[in-house]
Amino acid sequence: MQMSILMLVAGMAVSAGEPGRAGDPIEQVVLAVHGGTGMEKALVTPELDKALRADLTKALQAGYAALQAKEATSLDGVVASIRVLEDSPLFNAGRGAVFTRDGKNELDASIMEGATKRAGAVAGVTNVKNPISAARAVMDQSPHVLLIGRGAEVFAAEKGLEIVDPKYFWTERRWQDLQKALAEETKKEGHGTVGAVAVDANGVLAAGTSTGGMTKKRSGRVGDSPIIGAGTYADNGGCAISATGHGEYFIRFSVAHDINALVAYKGLSVSGAANEVIHDKLKPAGGEGGVIVLDKQGRLALSYNSEGLYRGYVTKDGKIVVHLYDD
Repeated sequence: MQMSILMLVAGMAVSAGEPGRAGDPIEQVVLAVHGGTGMEKALVTPELDKALRADLTKALQAGYAALQAKEATSLDGVVASIRVLEDSPLFNAGRGAVFTRDGKNELDASIMEGATKRAGAVAGVTNVKNPISAARAVMDQSPHVLLIGRGAEVFAAEKGLEIVDPKYFWTERRWQDLQKALAEETKKEGHGTVGAVAVDANGVLAAGTSTGGMTKKRSGRVGDSPIIGAGTYADNGGCAISATGHGEYFIRFSVAHDINALVAYKGLSVSGAANEVIHDKLKPAGGEGGVIVLDKQGRLALSYNSEGLYRGYVTKDGKIVVHLYDD
């Protein structure tokens, strides 16, 4: 499959007045991804910039290809794209997950479908190679929504998902991040997430999110990523949302559900709803992060109150756009 890859500043439709505030929705989008809010822009080398863009592009290509398959669903696109980001050591999910203060990797993920509002999630897993696949298995093959810890790991193994030695998630970069955080107790705890939203040929929305949580988090801490209504939500009557940022705030403000409610009940555009929650509600309270928001007409908004949001999208005709900051 041939797809043209575009790197267009205009494509992100960010209004000039305030960085990260979504402007008019981007049209004709079938799938969008994010790779978290990222690190300080000044620390991103040209080599890292290139690698990040390449992996975001691979995720979009995988998701788009999945959506083109016969009888494909938006869930297929979401899972395919997130698995690529989980397999990359560059993002805080799966292979690139950060460490707890005890030196472990504890992973969370969730997925939701907008027509029936089916959902599945896992939290605190340590040996599941692709937590997003485990979340879908919980949704499709169990009567539950959220499984945690050892119970989630046993379930994933029973369903034939790939189980790995926890050492698989160890990376030098994340280990050094933990050592720096432990040495300086006042250091801001880093956070990040990956996620995707998609709409299929039948107009069904889906959203998914996966994360390693926060550097130096306490063992057993769970953020917004596996919480339906906080970090992930999908509703065909409104929109699909995947969030990234300081999870405690996203839980307290029910960010994903709040954005959907503004679209579904108040009639706001995806851009208006995303901006109201991320900039007008979350930011004044001290919450940092962003969201990708898609409705079933293929209108996309990307809103964030952090320095950057690693993000990209693919349109119906296969054109890809990727950005990291306000570039």
